[in-house]
Amino acid sequence: MIHFDKNPMKLSGVLRLTMTAIFIALLIAAQAAAAPLGQFVVGPLVNLILIVAMMTCGPAPGLTVALLSNVFAKLLGIGPLWTIVPFVMAGNAALVLVWYAAGKMQGKGLFSSKHILRAAALVLAAACKFAVLYIGVAKIAVPLLLRLPEPQASVISNMFSLPQLFTALMGGALAMAVLPAIERVGKGRAMG
Repeated sequence: MIHFDKNPMKLSGVLRLTMTAIFIALLIAAQAAAAPLGQFVVGPLVNLILIVAMMTCGPAPGLTVALLSNVFAKLLGIGPLWTIVPFVMAGNAALVLVWYAAGKMQGKGLFSSKHILRAAALVLAAACKFAVLYIGVAKIAVPLLLRLPEPQASVISNMFSLPQLFTALMGGALAMAVLPAIERVGKGRAMG
């Protein structure tokens, strides 16, 4: 568990599993509820939940949420085409793994400041998720695997291009805003 803090919240195995399940359910519920509002609402919510799951529960639960939420969402009818699901899983994994790696760098050189480190994680993770999704969906899945008619191909390719960068940046910014409050609650729980 990486909190960009010297005293991360400690979770037991059962609590960690429960939190993982809660984050998956929360992510799917947020997608379903926000779907009518469009990509620029759903995307930041998804990315916020992914980052908070990683930063509060640790790498295994965070990665589990990033991967399994896509499958469950698709099974419930709210995910992308099955052909695209593996690429979305890879993009989400890239996002949370960069946040995790950034958390491991705290206190080293330029990254002695938690705020600088989080800002760097925000930008780098968003860029990585964008790159994975753009290459995976717009350059591989749509032209080589889906072979859709041009209007559909353009719509899907556009959804998995720059909007992914913007929604990852927005979700990361939201995470930066809420993580300090979550950390305070975690410290209080650990003390009490």
